[in-house]
Amino acid sequence: MNAASNSALTITHHGAVRTITLCRPDVRNAFNDEVIAELKTAFIEAGLAADVRCVVLAAKGPAFCAGADLNWMRRMADFTRSENLADAGQLAAMLRAIYECPKPTIARVQGDVFAGGVGLVAACDMAVSVDTATYCLSEVKLGLIPATISPYVIRAMGARASHRYLLTAERFSAAEAHRIGLVHEVVAADALDAKVAELVLALVAASPSAVRACKRLVQDVAEREIDDALVAHTVACIADIRVSAEGKEGVQSFLQKRKPNWLLK
Repeated sequence: MNAASNSALTITHHGAVRTITLCRPDVRNAFNDEVIAELKTAFIEAGLAADVRCVVLAAKGPAFCAGADLNWMRRMADFTRSENLADAGQLAAMLRAIYECPKPTIARVQGDVFAGGVGLVAACDMAVSVDTATYCLSEVKLGLIPATISPYVIRAMGARASHRYLLTAERFSAAEAHRIGLVHEVVAADALDAKVAELVLALVAASPSAVRACKRLVQDVAEREIDDALVAHTVACIADIRVSAEGKEGVQSFLQKRKPNWLLK
């Protein structure tokens, strides 16, 4: 097994499988601009590597990914719209790199998944979750919207479930994530690796060119293509709401650990 690491990720290669592991357990694997850049590069490189036939996205610690890092959010709080466009564009590019990776991808979800972390799960081709994981699309509680992750989340969950969970920001269980299609398998923690290995075995036993072509086929056929226009639209949506009055109030109230001013008295 070969391994490489940096401050945010550990990348290991075993046989034909490359595992990209989020390694920031102290911040619940929340991402910032550096993590986003590293993830994008890791998936692009995995897609280009001739010896890789499957990519697993994993994480260390009790949470899979809590979404945006607090320090990153503090920096973004005073961004102009143009700065928000650039920032959101990097997140959108990272998600697209995962979704369009020519190799099949599996999210190995060992813990809770919040906000942008749900986008990571949805952008992968398959997802296996522990039964104790909790999911939440929490953005509206902060006066924001899950714009850049929405093309992937809505594809995974469907419009009907998205209407509920994007609008209410309710927490939901792994069993519910399975019911609505966000994850494919829910297992006990001690069975997680075995289930991921089962999917990996099926993937590497198939024709590499056929798997690559079949992945592209699903993406081409399923609903609207995630094209430049759609990505640009989602980037503009999040930039607009981040600089809005309620967007600023929501983020500031969260960072200051107080209730936002729109809560009913």
